[in-house]
Parts: sequence; structure tokens; C-alpha cells
Amino acid sequence: MTTNFDTFALVLEQQAAAKGEEDFLLFENERVSYAELDRRANRIAAALAARGVRQGSGVAIMMNNSPAWLELFFATQKLGAYAVPINVALRGEGLGYIIDHSEADTLVVDADLLEPVLAIRAERGGLKLLVVNTSYLVDPAAATPVPADALTLTALAAEGSPEPRRRDLDTGGKAVLLYTSGTTGLPKAVVVEHGGFSWAGVVALAQAAYGPDEILYTCLPLFHANALFLSVMQALRCGIPVAIGRRFSASRFWDDVRRYNASTFNALGAMIPILLKQPPRASDKEHRIHVVFSAAAPKWAWEQFEERFGTNIWECYGAVDGGGFMLLNLGNGPKGSMGVPPPGVDARVFREDGSEAEPHEVGELVFKVDDPEARRVDYYKNEKASAAKIREGWFYTGDLASRDEEGWFYFADRATDSLRRRGENISSFEIEKIVNQHPSVLESGAYGVPSELGEDDVMLAVVRKPGMDVTPEELVAFCEQRMAKFMVPRYIDFRESLPKTETHRVQKAKLKKEGVTASTWDREKNGSSQPA
Repeated sequence: MTTNFDTFALVLEQQAAAKGEEDFLLFENERVSYAELDRRANRIAAALAARGVRQGSGVAIMMNNSPAWLELFFATQKLGAYAVPINVALRGEGLGYIIDHSEADTLVVDADLLEPVLAIRAERGGLKLLVVNTSYLVDPAAATPVPADALTLTALAAEGSPEPRRRDLDTGGKAVLLYTSGTTGLPKAVVVEHGGFSWAGVVALAQAAYGPDEILYTCLPLFHANALFLSVMQALRCGIPVAIGRRFSASRFWDDVRRYNASTFNALGAMIPILLKQPPRASDKEHRIHVVFSAAAPKWAWEQFEERFGTNIWECYGAVDGGGFMLLNLGNGPKGSMGVPPPGVDARVFREDGSEAEPHEVGELVFKVDDPEARRVDYYKNEKASAAKIREGWFYTGDLASRDEEGWFYFADRATDSLRRRGENISSFEIEKIVNQHPSVLESGAYGVPSELGEDDVMLAVVRKPGMDVTPEELVAFCEQRMAKFMVPRYIDFRESLPKTETHRVQKAKLKKEGVTASTWDREKNGSSQPA
């Protein structure tokens, strides 16, 4: 029987013994059982061990979603090595930074992602073993020939034995380095230790939400904690099949859900509003999804989504660097609320001076620390950032929120995304929530750019819905009717797309760096309304 702090490898092995050849992993036309996933991981682990990978070694994984990703991940865990999941969109210095910072000496990469890896390898060296995955490629035409001094993952796996590994590995030590998205600077790496992952939260959510015939679905990238922990590991720990999509596609999403007969999925970023912006279909309610776990779904989108698709949205607030703290709205709270903390957990909203905010006043979300060691966040090679998370007995999340009189919490913004205009603090999230309700807007990103008067002016990047149009003047008029005057954007840029992370967070730092350009519409210069 698994315990609250079992290693990832042990949970797989125990479920392989208990569930055997029952389907666990669904991927396109492939079905992989618990036992088969364990055997494949054993093969790779044995082959890696023969080539010098052992307890304490770092293995970087730069691969798109596929069964091979998970086979390799569990192989690292069986060896007591640590996995370094890498964002597949990284190139150049961003990629080189993670390879250097993580101290991984083995890297496994998809063949169609190999070219930027070879460029970094030529510049830096350091990698002792390069393994190239030639299966499940997103773009086979973009595959780079495997270098003579590298191995294919298929050849590597063929070298190893599928028999269970006999080992006596200590708990503790790095199991995974999970890098933050780095939208405002260099990413930080959160350390997850062997036997240090608490299964209590994922099990509690499963018990609250899932019945005996569930199939979880995720199209989020496996290098992100949501897909890896809240989908795959939750499914594994609870003995529930999980279906993996290659990536999020709004037009194909519901077809994939139906293909796998999925019953639940997690949604991040702008997924809920973007799915709502798709043209209505007669099949919108033809699926088995009964609950969606979301993160910061706007109230308007929450209500419309439930009505259109005939399902329920539940909110779950948490973060890989969130100290294990959570807020939950399991359909028992106001729509648009992140929820309340579990019993016995004290959550509050603090002003910048450390005093507690009044109801509906925005400040930083904090949690009372009950166990400093258990709640500690360990950023790899960054003791200063680690220490800054807990101050005077409170855990500081870095997220802005408010709380109503009944104790329900509401997301306001990420502290790094908020802006200040003429003495007023402004939530970019609140602006986007309103703008995205316009029928011609697919999505938007609000951010601050330097003002001639000091502080910020509000700038808005907008992607129109295909075949739809809206002028800057019409959008400003829409905003003026629905938000405070000081929040109305001064600058508007219409774009074909927004720069995003692989987890669908808008990269505000890139937009801010571009700033006001020759094509930017300026409300004050165009005189569509008086400036606030």
C-alpha cells in the first residue's frame, strides 16, 4: 500500500503489481498498461545505469508529450537520479542556462528538437551522454540526423532488461528540478526530493471528484507540474487511466476528449475562455466530462462554459513553489472564486506593509506556516529566493488576491504582472477579463509601459477572433462602460498571436520589451476619449 511520501518509482512498481496489464496510459492509438510502463522504464534504467547514470545524476528531458517521456522519467526515478524537464520551446541562452544551471550530464531530446541542442552543445560542452528520441515526433520533417556520438532512445532501451531493478535507494536528494516559466527573468528551479512529494493533496482531490470509471485527460506539457503531478501522478496513485494529448488545440480539443472517452481534465491559463470562443457545435455536450479543474476562470467564462458544455468547473489554487498550500472551490462557493483553504489552514490577504487587507481589498495572498520545514520551498542554487518565501511565520505566494466577507478568495493578478498608473494599482487580469468578453476578441494581454508622467500607462495586446473585427475606438468604448477610468488602456496593439509559454501564460516581459511601436494605436493622440 502506498504511503503519503512514497517515491514516484515505488508507486509505479506497486501499481504495476496490483493492476498488471490494465490500461494506464492512452496516447493516440496506443494503450500502455501499468506493467508495460514499468517494464519499459526498467529497460531504460538498466541501460542508463550501464552508461554511468546513477543516484544523484541529472538527466534532462526535452521531449514533447508521448509515452516515451514518461518511460524515461520513471527510469530516472528508479535510479535515484534527478529529472530535469525542459520546455520544448527553449532555444539559445534560455536553453543553455537550464542545461548549465541544472548540472545535468545526460540529455534526451526529440529528433525534431535536436538542432538547438546541438548548437548549445557545441558552444558549452558538458553533456556526457546525448540520447535522441526518434519516435512520436511532432514534425518528422524537421528531424535532425542523430550525431555519431549519440544514441537513439530505441537503441538504448533495447540494451536494458525489463526485469525489476534491485536497489536500495535512500529517500531525499533531488528527484526532479522543475523550472518556473521565467516570464519576468531567469527561471528558478524548484527541487522535488525522492520521497518528498506528498500524495495527500492529489488523493484528496480524487476522492472528492472521481468515481470508479474515470479517465483523466491532459494536453498540457509533461514538463509542467500540472500535467506531470496533477494528471499523470494523480491518475497513477489512484489507479485511474490517463490520456495524453500532444498539445492544446482549441479546434481539436473536444474531439480528443471524445476519442479517449475522458471524464475530466485540468485547465490552465486562457484555456476556458479560448474554448468558449470556438464556434458552437451541435456536439458541444456530447462528451463524458463531468468536472473540470480550472485555475482563475473568470466568472463570466465559468458560467458560460458550464451552460454551453454541460459540465461543472471546480477551482483549485496551488503552485509547485506554493509550499503545498491550496485553495479549493469544489462547486460549493461563488463562481469566480478560487475557494477557501482546507480546514486548519489559515489564509489571508496582506498589504505591502504587512497589515491585513479589508474585505475586497487587493493584496498579496499569504498562508500561516504550520510546519516551516514541510512548507519550505527549495529553489536550486538560490537560497535567497528560498528564504524569501517565508517571512515572520507567513508564506508569501507572490499572487495578488482579495477575500470577501464570507472568506472566499478571488484571484487578482500575479504580483509581477500588476501595474500602477497615477497612484492607482491596476490588475492586468481584471482588464483582460473584461476585454476578453468582447465578441470580436479571442484573447488579450494587458501590461504596463513607461509613462511620460512616471509610473505606467496601460497597454493592451489584442488578438481578434478569426473573421471578426473591432476598432481601437470601439474597444475603448467597450472598456469605458465596464471598468474604472484609470484602467482603460491608452495603447492598443492588434496582433496575430500573443507570445506565450507552453502552459499558455502570456509572456508579458516580451510584450513590455517591445513596448510602443509605430503600429501602436494611442488613445490620447487619437483623441477617442479624454485621458484619466
